[in-house]
Amino acid sequence: GMTVPEEYGGLGLGITSYNRVLEAIGARCGSTAVMVSAHQSIGCKAIMLFGTEEQKQRYLPKVAREYLSAFCLSEPQVGSDAAGQETWCKLSDDGSHYILNGEKKWSTSGALSGMFTVMSKQRRDDGDVVTALICTPDMDGVEIFEKNRSKTGIRGTWQARIRFNNVRIPKENLLHGEGKGLKVALTCLNFGRCTLSAGITGAARQAADQSTKWVQTRYQFGRPLAEFELVQERIAGMAARIFALDAMLYIMTGMLDRGDDDIMVETAMTKVFCSQVGWEVIDESMEIMGGEGYMTENELERLWRDSRIFRIVEGSNEVMQPFIFAYGGKQLAEQMIGIQEALGWDGDESVLGNMSRFMRNAFNPKVAARAIPLAAELFMGYRPSAPDIDGISGELRPYARRLADLVRRHANMFKLASKWYRDEIVTRQAVQARLADSAIYLFALSASLSKMDSLIREGATGVGFDRDRTAFEHAFDLFELRIEDRLRSLKKNADSSMLKAASAARAWNDTLPNELFYIHESSPNAAGTGKNVDTEAIRQFPGDDAGKREGAGAVENGRTEDVDVTETTSESA
Repeated sequence: GMTVPEEYGGLGLGITSYNRVLEAIGARCGSTAVMVSAHQSIGCKAIMLFGTEEQKQRYLPKVAREYLSAFCLSEPQVGSDAAGQETWCKLSDDGSHYILNGEKKWSTSGALSGMFTVMSKQRRDDGDVVTALICTPDMDGVEIFEKNRSKTGIRGTWQARIRFNNVRIPKENLLHGEGKGLKVALTCLNFGRCTLSAGITGAARQAADQSTKWVQTRYQFGRPLAEFELVQERIAGMAARIFALDAMLYIMTGMLDRGDDDIMVETAMTKVFCSQVGWEVIDESMEIMGGEGYMTENELERLWRDSRIFRIVEGSNEVMQPFIFAYGGKQLAEQMIGIQEALGWDGDESVLGNMSRFMRNAFNPKVAARAIPLAAELFMGYRPSAPDIDGISGELRPYARRLADLVRRHANMFKLASKWYRDEIVTRQAVQARLADSAIYLFALSASLSKMDSLIREGATGVGFDRDRTAFEHAFDLFELRIEDRLRSLKKNADSSMLKAASAARAWNDTLPNELFYIHESSPNAAGTGKNVDTEAIRQFPGDDAGKREGAGAVENGRTEDVDVTETTSESA
């Protein structure tokens, strides 16, 4: 109950303090970090944020001290599309309860939890909406038919499949109101994306410290590995990335602690950056430790396995990139559409109507103030001046100017890309990803500059500050190069040959028999035609019958007294 308010039996920690705990946990056990995050960041977070006082009184003391909670969003057919729920609920004729039907997948700790936050599609006369409900495993019709599956990493976690068969949910278990479930889900995911970022930041820091210690003390050719330049390149890169990870994570938690509005883009950028760059650190650590890093007794391989999932969960990075592009560029898109509607030629309108509208708007000062600078930038090569970044320590002003110039160039290239690709940009995800990556690295540099400025103002000194200062400088160089690469490739890239090669590879794959490969269970065109899943999976838990999925069974009513946690932990590393 770290984040549960004290009046409900929790510790009442702020988001920053909570994430520092998650970072420390992530350095030691990715499974525990994921389990804690699933419980406190998304499982019961909806009640803390949107619950009624009665709901808080009823559930928060229990989730603080007695049992876990689970977040039920994903389904066999629903992964990244949170709005596409197939689990559905309907208000009963007498209005006393909701009838819930459907199936949920990947519910972390679902088989061990005493409470579920369930997203469902509600059928109403005025249209379908997403509604959030509080459900408990002791309700009639709740079936946990698969408590866990064997995994590559985070083996200490349990991911359940839960079936709801005409479950009667009391109306007082409605969260935030009918039709507001999507807001509930996306808001909770903001917190979940931060805590997952904290977990991998801790893991990356631990991996870097371990691998650097290894190459400092491992000798080849008569000297430490750390004296070789290619190894130093990796050591410096890890230090730079960790500085940026820390800076970005905690500037984000500060926003959450302040209660800033509309931060979905920032949390998405934090999640993408931390999961990708954190993985890079851990993978680099594996490389410089060599064969010994791959061995289980040195623990690095567990950090390596556990960290791979972070790029997939809480919205895969490939889904987050187009979202960052679309949501982050919404203001520019609205501005350009407005100018187009005011001054553009409409083929469905008469010549007289077009001319009248053009003349009327061309002399409108508000329209001109927006249209003239944009037209100059798009068609005449005009480059606006870089924004001012004030209040920075004198010794950091060169970095502030570099950052400001990168911001100017990013904004200019965003507009030019919109001009080059026009309507096609809506479907060009490779282009969207480059612009999203550029924005993500700009956020990382901004956070890093802010952190270094704070350290200087605090009077930080010593070997720790020397490490941070040089890491900051190297991070600036590294991510500046990445931004330049992403912006340059908006115009010069391999997209044309990529699309042709992908099409040819897909055509070749269609000639291969389905029965030789695994096919998704809910595939609309190939379900049931693929290779049979090997149910004799790797044994991970004392109660999983050597990993047989059909023997998973259920934990009755969320009770965990029959689970030997000590044995589970020791066997699941």
